[in-house]
Amino acid sequence: MADDLRQCALQCLLITDPLEKVEQTQLLYQRWLAGELIISDDNLSVPDEPGRPDKPVLVAPHDLPRRRNSAESGNASLLHAITHIEFNAINLGWDAIARFSGLPRQFYDDWARVAFEESQHFTLLREHLLSLGYDYGDFPAHSGMWDMARKTHHDPLIRMALVPRVLEARGLDVTPKMMNKLRGSGDLRAVEILEIILNEEIGHVKIGTHWFNYLCKQRDVD
Repeated sequence: MADDLRQCALQCLLITDPLEKVEQTQLLYQRWLAGELIISDDNLSVPDEPGRPDKPVLVAPHDLPRRRNSAESGNASLLHAITHIEFNAINLGWDAIARFSGLPRQFYDDWARVAFEESQHFTLLREHLLSLGYDYGDFPAHSGMWDMARKTHHDPLIRMALVPRVLEARGLDVTPKMMNKLRGSGDLRAVEILEIILNEEIGHVKIGTHWFNYLCKQRDVD
C-alpha cells in the first residue's frame, strides 16, 4: 500500500533538525509530484507544537533585543528573523495537511507546494546568513507566527483566515521596506532573495484566500 501524504507530513512536522526538515520536505514533495502517495481521511493526532531545534531561543516579541547598530550585524539579525519565519512556514504547510482531513485533493496539493517553496526560502536565507558569518539559531526569535497556528488548530476556515490572509499578507506589506533597507546597506544578494520570496508569497496568500472562500461557501458563511 502506498504511503499517506498526511502521515508523512506529520513526520516532517515533527523533525527537529532544520536541515533534515528541509531535506525531507523536498523529498516528500517530489514523491507527491511523482504520484507515490495517497491521501487518507484519518484523524491524525497532531501535537500543538512542531519539531524545532534548541536554538534559536524563543522569547516574547517585546523581549527581542534591539538590532545592532552596525549594518552587517543589523542585516544579519533582520535576515535571521525572516529565516525563522520561513522555518515556521514549512511547519505551517505540513501542519495544515496533517491536521485537516476530508478536504479536496487540491488543498493538499497546494499546501505541499507551499511547504516545499518555504523550504527553498529557508535554504536561500540560511546560505546567505552563512556567507555573513552567522547561522540560523544565532539570534533569539519569537513564536508569534506559531502562536497563531496554535489558536487556529481547531478549524481550517479560521486557519485560512488568520495565517495566510493576515500574517503572510502583512509580510507582503513590509517586505519592500526591508528590501530598501538592505539595498541601502549594499546587501544586494539579500534583496534578490527577498524578491524571490515576495513573488512566491503572493501565491501563498492567494492559496489561503482560495481555501478561505471555499470553506465559507461550504458552510454558507458570508
